[in-house]
Amino acid sequence: MKAMVWDGPGSRLVERDLPTPEPGEGELLLRVRACGVCRTDLHVIDGELPQPKRPLIPGHEVVGTVVRSGPGARRFSVGERVGVPWLGKTCGECRFCRTGRENLCEHPEFTGYTRDGGYAEYLLADERFVFALPEGYADGEAAPLLCAGLIGYRSYRKAEGAHRLGFYGFGAAAHLLVQLAVAQGKEVYAFTRAGDAAAQALARELGAVWTGASTMPPPDPLDAAILFAPVGDLIPAALRAVDRGGKVVCAGIHMSHIPSFPYRLLWEEREIGSVANLTREDGEEFFSLARRVHFRTHIHSYPLSRANEALDALREGQIAGAAVLFPDR
Repeated sequence: MKAMVWDGPGSRLVERDLPTPEPGEGELLLRVRACGVCRTDLHVIDGELPQPKRPLIPGHEVVGTVVRSGPGARRFSVGERVGVPWLGKTCGECRFCRTGRENLCEHPEFTGYTRDGGYAEYLLADERFVFALPEGYADGEAAPLLCAGLIGYRSYRKAEGAHRLGFYGFGAAAHLLVQLAVAQGKEVYAFTRAGDAAAQALARELGAVWTGASTMPPPDPLDAAILFAPVGDLIPAALRAVDRGGKVVCAGIHMSHIPSFPYRLLWEEREIGSVANLTREDGEEFFSLARRVHFRTHIHSYPLSRANEALDALREGQIAGAAVLFPDR
């Protein structure tokens, strides 16, 4: 199979011919149909996350077709279309797994980080951590739902009850969640890089009531803010933007250092929280929702062999929406 392989920090992805893997106990062999390009992939490739698998095939927003099932794998039939998310496997035995918090598992495996991902023509996945995908979404449209949608939704639930909701960083996750928020009658305020006219236009098109640079104050105090941009400097800015009792939710797996700020920004029962990974329950709930509320996904398509270009464009803030890789067939 063709695969884009990362050898370690400082290296670009390299296209290689590799043996097609064989599914083990409880695993599925999937033919990759599409794979989203996520900011977490950048954090892995840029060496910002510790102890990745090396060499590694990145990618954790994977849409694939079941080609073969390993021993004991019975959930899906050959030919079914499924989705593979970031959470690839958990131990099922630690105190977090036993209490319904498998997103905090002490011995997890992550797709495209500690196990090979979807920047390839084929992929192995544990069938227990694979989702049936809703109909009505093309492969490229479905791919961003597997992380931008899932992790975004977990972040969104952390801000439950907020009417005025701010999104800092208007990329793959925010462009999905704004649609849900608007459908639920919320007011969305979209904060982007200064001068990012494309992202601001997309936010307004999808229903945001206000757009502006992340350094600007909103015209009205927010009930909650979700930070998708991995910029620690935005936390004090978001605290200034939220009203008393407001929440600031950090949705990323990595963020630059948070600067010191005066206690008065946190006072009056404002809160700062983070979101880690996802649970299978999150996925089932989100995809049930996606069957009822059809998300419009704005994608930029790249052939698999041009994965480095897609990553560069994401790094430079040139993607309004989501980038998706398709195998060169």
